[in-house]
Amino acid sequence: MKRLLPLATLLALAPAVPAHAQLFGGDAEARNQIIQLRQDVQGQIETTSRGQLELAMQNEQMRAETARLRGQIELLTNELETLKQRQKDFYVDLDARLRKFESAGGAGAAAAPAGDDAAAATAAPALPAAAATESADYEGALALLKNGKHKDAQAAFERFISRYPAGNFTAGAHFWAGNAALQGRDVASATRHFKTVFDKWPKDNVAPDAMLGLANSQQAMNDAANAKRTLQSLVERYPQSNAAQVARQRLNAR
Repeated sequence: MKRLLPLATLLALAPAVPAHAQLFGGDAEARNQIIQLRQDVQGQIETTSRGQLELAMQNEQMRAETARLRGQIELLTNELETLKQRQKDFYVDLDARLRKFESAGGAGAAAAPAGDDAAAATAAPALPAAAATESADYEGALALLKNGKHKDAQAAFERFISRYPAGNFTAGAHFWAGNAALQGRDVASATRHFKTVFDKWPKDNVAPDAMLGLANSQQAMNDAANAKRTLQSLVERYPQSNAAQVARQRLNAR
């Protein structure tokens, strides 16, 4: 009987072995589930972190772009004010020139002989009449440009240049023809007119602005290298001009 006891004990304990193994097997599955859950959470955290980083980078890029645009707006605002002042100066200069012609015309008429030389008396008013016609043609072309009729203004200034190649307003006519051409996207004609101004009339009031106009034409042709050189030359040749001030702003913004 004593010999049968160990056998009975073994038989009684036998069902417990699979249960115990099953218990350990459940723990392993639970651990695997915990590990998988931990990996999922870690992956979500990493994904969220990457998203936050990308968002922060986008925000930084937006702030940089906003700062750049603000700088451009300030530059364009300053340039616009400078252009307005220059345009005002041009019209003041034009008015002064016209008044000078009117004064010269009055003096010529007063100095004309009264009766000794009929031919001279007849010919004397011709000069003031020609000057008046020249100024009227110039003002007419300017009026077209001020009204936004760029192609018509360009044609009018080019007719003026052909008619008065050595006139008192020819330098200005080339300059305004260049501006009209640039506004009308005729960049080649604009370049030609601007170059003519500072090549033939380097000391005229419009010469610095013609160089600035040339830089604008070169920029319109995506010729940034020559545009930069033109701006640098403008600053060197006309350092005190308003056009040089604009050129410095552009060079500093590059």
